[in-house]
Amino acid sequence: MNNSRIGFWGTSRFSVFILEEMRIGGILPTLIITMPPKPKGRGLELAPSEVKIWADKYGVPTTEPAEIKSEEFLKILGPKWDLFIVASYGKIIPREIIDMPKRGTLNVHPSLLPKLRGSSPLQSAILEDVPIGSSHEAGVTIMQIDEEVDHGPIVSQEKTLVENWPPKESQLEEILGRLGGKLLAKTIPPWLEGKIIPLKQKHEEASYTKKITKESGHIDLADDPNQLYRKIRAFDVWPRAYFTTRRNNRDIRVIVTDAKIMEGKLIPTRVIPEGKHEMSYEEFLRGQK
Repeated sequence: MNNSRIGFWGTSRFSVFILEEMRIGGILPTLIITMPPKPKGRGLELAPSEVKIWADKYGVPTTEPAEIKSEEFLKILGPKWDLFIVASYGKIIPREIIDMPKRGTLNVHPSLLPKLRGSSPLQSAILEDVPIGSSHEAGVTIMQIDEEVDHGPIVSQEKTLVENWPPKESQLEEILGRLGGKLLAKTIPPWLEGKIIPLKQKHEEASYTKKITKESGHIDLADDPNQLYRKIRAFDVWPRAYFTTRRNNRDIRVIVTDAKIMEGKLIPTRVIPEGKHEMSYEEFLRGQK
């Protein structure tokens, strides 16, 4: 195990939570592959991925290829790997790279596969018609990647009960990211030793995630309050739930960052009006007069 070469492919906060729990569990990747810096903030200055920041903190070598099929990157990657792990990397990894390690490539997926296959399992789970305030089962799956999306055999899986459903997407991302990291730390040693036999998914029970676009965040405050509340919680990272209203003779977008349901009605509590800082909904309404 100590001499095993493990490559980790990841970019987002979800990956950071996984890596942190792996580190606590005594496993650090040999190399982290993450996306190149992207423009961020009002100044659009190039900023490294959250995974790059984490890796630099703990001295884990990184590479940030612009093109993963390039000869330059393949030379950096080299041929001798025991295992690759993929968690919210941001690009499709070519088959020839997936097949490179001796023990293949594992993916950490934040749902109980075969449920919620696809690119938005966290948001889609929150948008499901689950009673507000209830306890709800969520989980994470470690699967071996095959030719189809989230279709490969299951290597390990763990469930957790999330109280006071629905959480915000950012909260569920941390819950399942940390759960996934702990599960990886327990799974990697026996997987490398060939002691785990992956189980075929029950494909007939598969469900698929909703496609999330920027326009998915639009809400009408007159709609069903429970659905609106789930949208606000599900889209707290992106695309953000928003409504439009008229102010100073023009239409403006108002992002709803928090809300509550009272007497069967949705009441926004915190908002970000277009061009303004976050404020209470009461303060925003005073400015409407």
